[in-house]
Amino acid sequence: MNTPVLILPGFGNSGPQHWQTLWELRHPDWQRVNLGEWDSPICDDWIRASDVAVQACPSPPVLVAHSLACLLVAHWVHRLSRVPKGAFLVAVPDPKSDSFPVSAHGFVPVPLVPFMFRSLVVASANDPLGSLAYAKHCAMAWGSMFIDIGQAGHINADSGHGEWNEGYDLFRKYVS
Repeated sequence: MNTPVLILPGFGNSGPQHWQTLWELRHPDWQRVNLGEWDSPICDDWIRASDVAVQACPSPPVLVAHSLACLLVAHWVHRLSRVPKGAFLVAVPDPKSDSFPVSAHGFVPVPLVPFMFRSLVVASANDPLGSLAYAKHCAMAWGSMFIDIGQAGHINADSGHGEWNEGYDLFRKYVS
C-alpha cells in the first residue's frame, strides 16, 4: 500500500501487545503519531501534533485511531489543514462512561458533524468505555460506515486483541 498510514493511539498510548503496536511493527513505513501527554491529554495539543504529522505525509494518509483518538479525529476534522484519505476508528469511548479518563481535557462535547472523508467505526458490544449504541450514534453523525464485532471488550490487548487479525482484515478491506 502506497498510502501513508498514521497510527493515533488513545489514552495512555498503545503498549507493546496492543494491535496498533503490532501492526506498526508489521509495517515499518507506518508512523505512530507522538501526541504528547498520554496520561493527561489536552485535545488541542493532540490536534496540533496530529496536524503536523498529516502535513509531513507525502500524500493524504489513512488514520488508524483507537479509543480517545477517535474523539480527537472528531474534534480535529473541521480544523484540518490537509484532509486525510480516511479514518479507521476503533472503540469510540463515551465521555459519559464511568470509565472515561477524568484527566482527558477538551474532548467534550464530542462534535457530531459529518467528516469530509471516508471513515469506518469498529465497535464492541461490551466495551467498558462506550456502548455500542453510542458508537453507532457517532458513526451515523460522522457519516461513517459501522461494524459491530460482537463481544470484544475495549478491542485492545487487555481484551485479548493483541495482533487482532480480524481487525487487520477489516482495515485492509476498508483501504482497498
